[in-house]
Amino acid sequence: MKPLQYLSSSLAAIAIFSSSTVLAWTQRPPEPVAQCQVHSPYGFAQSSRQIQAICRQGYLVGYDAAAKIPEYVAYTLLPQNALGCVARTNAFTADQSITNGPRPDDYAATGYDKGHGVPDGDLSWDVQVEFESFLMTNMLPQAGSLNRGIWKLLETSVRGWAVQMNQPYTIYVGGIYNAQDKKIGTGVVVPHAYYKIVINNQTSAVAGWMFPHTPPYPNLGNDLTKFRLPIGQIEQQAGIKFHFPANAKEYSLVVNGRLTLVH
Repeated sequence: MKPLQYLSSSLAAIAIFSSSTVLAWTQRPPEPVAQCQVHSPYGFAQSSRQIQAICRQGYLVGYDAAAKIPEYVAYTLLPQNALGCVARTNAFTADQSITNGPRPDDYAATGYDKGHGVPDGDLSWDVQVEFESFLMTNMLPQAGSLNRGIWKLLETSVRGWAVQMNQPYTIYVGGIYNAQDKKIGTGVVVPHAYYKIVINNQTSAVAGWMFPHTPPYPNLGNDLTKFRLPIGQIEQQAGIKFHFPANAKEYSLVVNGRLTLVH
């Protein structure tokens, strides 16, 4: 074997070994739901569906076993955690705490991304927490044009607000779906819309966005103001009642050199 060929083969073997090592992480059992009060400080969401609460260190999932997706995910982002430096692992794996749940291969050859509820970038402040961002109970099927487009812009913006303002945020995120929506894999429902609600825990400012998710899944651009929606309308379409600070006021998104929430 020539030296160059030997080197290439060795590097390939290292890459395969490294990949398998990263993916073979040990899952922790869920924490008691009461431990997730930090992620729903104003009260746990109420839903008309049969939802299983799964508490993780970094977030709370309201898991819908019938749809095999989280109906919603709630988490609190602290400013110091918005600058986490744990490298992304892509360690997608089935959640061992449930039976007959979604698996990574449910998404294979479907054209949909495994879209995070709580994004990996918001959980990269701890190695185990970052791994847990890739549990399939935190995933929803998303078209790449949304997941890697304006949805990613909003995720990045929220981290920017937390850092710029040095203030904590509680975020509710999920899909809008019903019995008529498409299914992939072993019955994973593809929502026809997605939403995100952001609460500034220091100022009690709140704002909500909803994005359509229907074929042919066009690029939605990068103007977040077009997708602002009153929170009451989001709750009505999602079939969920969220809870907010007693003095909460809905704010508008202003893009004027920097992203911020103002009255």
